[in-house]
Amino acid sequence: MDVRHFERITAFIEARLTPLFAAETGSDSGFGMDDTSRALRALRNAVLEASAVKGLLEQRPTAEPAVRRVIDQSVEQHWDVLRGVARQWEDHPDFVREFKRHGWELDEAPAAAPAAG
Repeated sequence: MDVRHFERITAFIEARLTPLFAAETGSDSGFGMDDTSRALRALRNAVLEASAVKGLLEQRPTAEPAVRRVIDQSVEQHWDVLRGVARQWEDHPDFVREFKRHGWELDEAPAAAPAAG
C-alpha cells in the first residue's frame, strides 16, 4: 500500500462530502450547530485524520521491525476507516474496486499513477 491509495480514496470521499457543505443543504454550510452540520464536520475530520499516513509510510522502509509492524497496523486501521466510509457510495460511478480491498491486498498492487491532466 502506498500514499497514492490514500490520496485516491480521500479524493473520492471528499468529492462526495464537499457538496454537502453547500448552503443549499440547509446545514449552514456545515458550520452551524445543528446536528447535520456537526455530523458532517465529524465525518470530514475522521476522513482527514485517517488519510494522514504519509509520514508513517515514509518512515516504514527504515524502521526497526517492531516499529514497522506498528506502522503496518496503523496504516491498515486508517485504510479500514476510509474503506468503510467510501463503501457507502459503492453504487457511485467513480467508485473503484480498489476501495473495497483490504490493505494487505493492496500491498501487491501499487496505486495507479494519477492521470495527466
